[in-house]
Amino acid sequence: MPEPLEDQVMRKIDQAAELYYRLVLVVGPPGTGKTTALREVRKRTGAPLVNVNLELSRRMLDLTERQRVLQVPRLLGELLKEAEGDRILLDNTEILFDVSLRQDPLRLVQGLSRNKTVVATWNGSVESGHITYAVPDHPEYRRYPIRDLLIAGPEAMA
Repeated sequence: MPEPLEDQVMRKIDQAAELYYRLVLVVGPPGTGKTTALREVRKRTGAPLVNVNLELSRRMLDLTERQRVLQVPRLLGELLKEAEGDRILLDNTEILFDVSLRQDPLRLVQGLSRNKTVVATWNGSVESGHITYAVPDHPEYRRYPIRDLLIAGPEAMA
């Protein structure tokens, strides 16, 4: 029987404590239980669960497109600073992939995970030693090698 996703995440959080980037990615296609798992992790740990699409959109409402590009890292950093504790759970992270924001989503969340353990959902897949977001030829397509990444998910190697 496969390990429940929330148990995978809890185990990866423990492993992250020893790393430079304390980042756990919960990777899977939409509808595979990532949000449900994060809600369970929140119950177990008391870590805040943040809807990144909602919170970042609210903070960018009054900004021009150019300002948004420049301010996303700072605004996301503020979200983390406002969260109590040494862990934060980030769900609904699709806005980070928006091509108009011109961000590198993985590097962005990695940078945030230096001072706090970050668990972030990633709508994508794990294949051939890489994590992907979207499909090739899609404007938001991203592909990263897995090296040095902690990944939990229905497709992840436990």
